[in-house]
Amino acid sequence: MSVLDDLKMIHTRDAQDALGIAERQWEFLLQDFGVALSPDKSIENVVLAGMGGSALPGQFINSWPGLSVPFEISRNYDIPAYVNEKTLFISSSYSGNTEESLNAIEQAKAKGAKIIVIAAGGKLAELAKDGAYPYFAIPGGIQPRMSTFYFLVAFTQIFEELGLAKEGSLAELREAAQWLNGESRKWLPTVPAEQNQAKKIAQDIVGKNIVVYSGPKLFPAANKWKICFNENAKNIAWCNQYPELNHNEFLGWTSHPIEKPYAVVEIRSNLEHPRIQKRFEATEKLLSGKRPSPEIISAEGDSTLKQLLWAATLGDFTSLYLSLLNGLNPTPVDLIEKFKKELG
Repeated sequence: MSVLDDLKMIHTRDAQDALGIAERQWEFLLQDFGVALSPDKSIENVVLAGMGGSALPGQFINSWPGLSVPFEISRNYDIPAYVNEKTLFISSSYSGNTEESLNAIEQAKAKGAKIIVIAAGGKLAELAKDGAYPYFAIPGGIQPRMSTFYFLVAFTQIFEELGLAKEGSLAELREAAQWLNGESRKWLPTVPAEQNQAKKIAQDIVGKNIVVYSGPKLFPAANKWKICFNENAKNIAWCNQYPELNHNEFLGWTSHPIEKPYAVVEIRSNLEHPRIQKRFEATEKLLSGKRPSPEIISAEGDSTLKQLLWAATLGDFTSLYLSLLNGLNPTPVDLIEKFKKELG
């Protein structure tokens, strides 16, 4: 029996029930924020200011449903120079106290941008109240990286109601939630490792530095895998996407022996551009014997949205099982908290 089939061990190490949160994530896609917006034809561009798990859901929007105006994610203290009164500025922070986000929103206010706040509380919630900005209150009590789907619902509602995303986007997201519920049950702790894709992947990559690759459509999910490996499993990981990696990183695999301390994970989609799909195959052929054989994951679902949700959720479960194999509780991020105190 695999150690990952030991439910007593899982319960002991996963003291805050992160696996239970992963199981319930599909429900987050049904969240009703109780905020109503009206179409605004004066908006010429959108800037989302956020860090880490509070910015990540914005990448999903670029893949699905896409916006009708330029959209930039700003992970910085400063905001783009073009921000003005025709900019929709979304300040996104789970804690509501992220210092980069607080600095950025003050700059957006000074430039007269149209501001919306998404947070679970903190100083940003207070700023929203003081400035009478639309405020989407994210439910608290979990880690920011576990709240991705809450943010995705908020972003989707905002962009659809303001007339920046296609009509019916929120309904499509709600429908996909029900489908995801059935899919994610395949990765629960009660499903044995021999039948559980998430457990199998974790067992294959344990003890390695992890590199996650995907095409552009599913790169938001690949980036979520990277973040969750870092924060859940406390495991170093990187990510990159085709076709960019073929122009540089591709060669980085060629100068050292195959016995590298890496695991390569590739998230592939049948919905990517045909040339992207061919790049996966050609890269695998040309790097055979020069890098570890990739762990190939073929995303399930008949739409970009479903494949994104499916791949992201599989990554959550995989990273949580990897944490348990690493002998760790996946929830705490003590070093990040210490770092914030160091910054004062």
